[in-house]
Amino acid sequence: MLRENLENVEKNITLACEKAGRARQEVTLIAVSKTKPVSMLQEVYQAGIREFGENKVQELSEKQPSLPQDIHWHMIGHLQRNKVKYIVGTVSLIHSVDSLRLAEEISSQAVKKSLCQDILVEVNIAQEESKFGISKEETFQLVENISKLPNIHICGLMTIAPFVENPEENRIYFRKMRDLSVDIAHKNIDNVDMDILSMGMTGDYMVAIEEGATMVRVGTGIFGERNYQIV
Repeated sequence: MLRENLENVEKNITLACEKAGRARQEVTLIAVSKTKPVSMLQEVYQAGIREFGENKVQELSEKQPSLPQDIHWHMIGHLQRNKVKYIVGTVSLIHSVDSLRLAEEISSQAVKKSLCQDILVEVNIAQEESKFGISKEETFQLVENISKLPNIHICGLMTIAPFVENPEENRIYFRKMRDLSVDIAHKNIDNVDMDILSMGMTGDYMVAIEEGATMVRVGTGIFGERNYQIV
């Protein structure tokens, strides 16, 4: 089942890239494995996936030792400052940086470990009260402030679009994110790249790709529905 799901997602990504006139290699598929057992991650790994996303630090830390070391881990959930020390240097990318205080803690831990941590700035582009992330208007200032910190590197932006029945409803938000990343890139801020645009999930990743996503985060589309009671 997992392999079939993965093949279907891969087919959809290819179709979306073709529709947008993009090369397939421009888009990275992140398998969002929250609440799923290591055995399912191993099956997806065997099918060729090397990018895995987790929402909780504890769950990520528990799974990591049991899986191959060539996996690139992505922290995609809300990150508390007191948990930063556990993941700096163990994840390839932190997607959910939404405050200067959080960035300062990541920088501090990265300095202690003598490494540079790649991050994305999370933008609440639809201004939903239930979501984390900063407003579009605050993004420039936060990016500039973070860019001055040592041992931390901004690689782009991330957003979680609204949950909608019709993915077309989110096209406007994905387009706003793309425009925002282009505007920031044009400022040529030291220590800031806008190479990554992490947006689009199981319900809307094809639209996100059409609007410029370079990373899509697909969980249910690969692993099936989640049972949150096991966590």
